[in-house]
Amino acid sequence: MLHSLDACVRSHVEFRVAETPCFFPKAMLDEMADVGTELTHRLVNDKAYLKASRAMIPAQYCAADETPHPHFMTADFGLARDVGGKLVPKLVELQAFPSVFAYQFVLSEVYRSAFKLNGDLGYLLGGHTEASFWKLMERVILRGHHPENVVLTEVEPSKQKTLPDFMVTAERLGIEIVDIAELVADVRPGKPTRLCHRKGRKLIPVRRIYNRAIVDELMRKQIELPFDYRESFDVEWAGHPNWYFHISKFSIPHLDHPAVPPAVFLDDWMAGKGRHRLPDDRQQWILKPLFSFAGKGIEFAPSDEMLAAIPKVQRREYLLQQRVHFESVVETPHGLTQPEIRILYLWPDGGHLEPVLSLVRLGRGKMMGVDHNREKEWVGASAAFYPAHT
Repeated sequence: MLHSLDACVRSHVEFRVAETPCFFPKAMLDEMADVGTELTHRLVNDKAYLKASRAMIPAQYCAADETPHPHFMTADFGLARDVGGKLVPKLVELQAFPSVFAYQFVLSEVYRSAFKLNGDLGYLLGGHTEASFWKLMERVILRGHHPENVVLTEVEPSKQKTLPDFMVTAERLGIEIVDIAELVADVRPGKPTRLCHRKGRKLIPVRRIYNRAIVDELMRKQIELPFDYRESFDVEWAGHPNWYFHISKFSIPHLDHPAVPPAVFLDDWMAGKGRHRLPDDRQQWILKPLFSFAGKGIEFAPSDEMLAAIPKVQRREYLLQQRVHFESVVETPHGLTQPEIRILYLWPDGGHLEPVLSLVRLGRGKMMGVDHNREKEWVGASAAFYPAHT
């Protein structure tokens, strides 16, 4: 199966792939998709919230020409039991940033083929078929532009673990993968600056950017870009950079919903605000940095000393949240294993937010990221299937 997967993505999948796909009732996946949709619309339509979240964008990376909504959304859920014992979704995180849409499609098909899964099992959401999924991907990423003028940008894309996703996306849509630091700013007197990419000796104008570069990484690696995010360019963003900050962990304290575990910003908590939201038992707390991927920096049961050690100027960049004990419900030869389910959404210009796909991370332990389950078996990245008749 892994050999077949590598062949399909024209590269090597470095992160751990679970030995099994997962199977869920469709109603459960639809419930998660509906919750994520509701919460996203709440945030996008809340002008006061967007003003507050804009203040979290580093000044030099507050990009011009912000779109009215994100083009990509993800909503991560764990499964907990309510007082009646029913499994219910609990939000882990919302993020307005692309996930591995193309790779996850391929992984699902490889699972189906390798394990000879029943053809009646579905994995696409929102009523989508393979054809409609890829048509919507093309609509969101290309938006009618010629593929030659659309690029997928990332920081050193050939070195990213998500390269398999880039490869499938580029092949299916006919676009180029470009290091964001290698874009060329074409300054034209009296006209908006144009961005271009090199193809051999030619400079090809970029009309639309499928943005996969995370500002965190640009800052951490101190990468010098050939353009200024704050400048207005003759280019469109598929996944405007500002939305990465607008809808992120920063949104969680602003959401009052049964599926959202209570949370408070660290600086507010230190000032005595919002303390009633968290339980008295410190063992039920987690500390999260707002802007980090793959669970980096999460602390369980943080002590007063740990909280006090965070500099005052950085405390707005951390959350204290009630820990939810997610159920381990997937049977494996190594015992029951916990799934974290991510719903993936597309939101085309002139269209509406649509769930299209899901992915699953299986883990046994506190941390769910594939990096945290490296030495275990029957854990890692997986896919969610459902019986078509449910």
